[in-house]
Amino acid sequence: MTELFPGLDSQRLQIDDFEIHFRSAGKGRPLLLLHGYPETHVCWHRVAPRLAESFSVVLPDLPGYGDSSFVEPDEANRRYSKRNMAAVMAGLMRALGHERFGLVGHDRGARVAYRLALDRPHCVERLALLDIIPTIEEWDRFDRKEALATFHWPFLAQSGGLPERLILAESDLFLRYLMHRWAGDPTRIDSDALAEYLRCFRLDSVIRASCADYRAGATTDLEDDAADRAAGKHIACPLLLLWGAARGDILPVWRRWAEDVRGEAIDCGHFLQEEAPDEVLARLLPFLQAS
Repeated sequence: MTELFPGLDSQRLQIDDFEIHFRSAGKGRPLLLLHGYPETHVCWHRVAPRLAESFSVVLPDLPGYGDSSFVEPDEANRRYSKRNMAAVMAGLMRALGHERFGLVGHDRGARVAYRLALDRPHCVERLALLDIIPTIEEWDRFDRKEALATFHWPFLAQSGGLPERLILAESDLFLRYLMHRWAGDPTRIDSDALAEYLRCFRLDSVIRASCADYRAGATTDLEDDAADRAAGKHIACPLLLLWGAARGDILPVWRRWAEDVRGEAIDCGHFLQEEAPDEVLARLLPFLQAS
């Protein structure tokens, strides 16, 4: 991994129930980057070195993902809920001496990120979310078209171990299928990064944790979003949204959840920071550097 992350040290810290694997580098204001499914912190390899020139960058594997430790899921789907994962990520930053920080999330990591901003507004200076809308809003629009495009949401949320067993039987096939399906240009995914995603996704523990993550997304995460939406709770910090062009304009949705919102589509697929790193950096850097 040294070729992908020159100068970014690999470390581990025990935070609550999880031992979190992460990399860090740089000096300046702290910045936390959270990856999505079915990836690891490696997804930031094309933007993290540039960000580390201006920020103290922290790149963890989410609880249960990558090389972070696995903890047995609970029946209430709370252990891998976005609320609990956000608490773990805030604990990691606090352990590193960062009480307040910038925050960027992609995919599932973006869901952890907006939950962290809602639950702990004192922690987040500026928030950037890549290619998502709030979980409850995603479920609310589930019609035939959305169900076909986002089939993995209800599939991974099934109970009884069914998705875990099916994925474990063909984990490489499943991950490659999803990456190819979601990428605007699959050739933009670095072969070394893909090899790392495949290595981690062959682990039974990662498959189990990620399914628990999606079960939370169909239960407890929905409850948490519904409570905040009913209460009119808003993200307090400035919010930048970037998304792949095929998704369509997501700004109107997020204006119901935040007051200081801006953003735009980028001509790429779902994996923005890997497919279009220069375009992402051109928008992230001025936003994050603003006072």
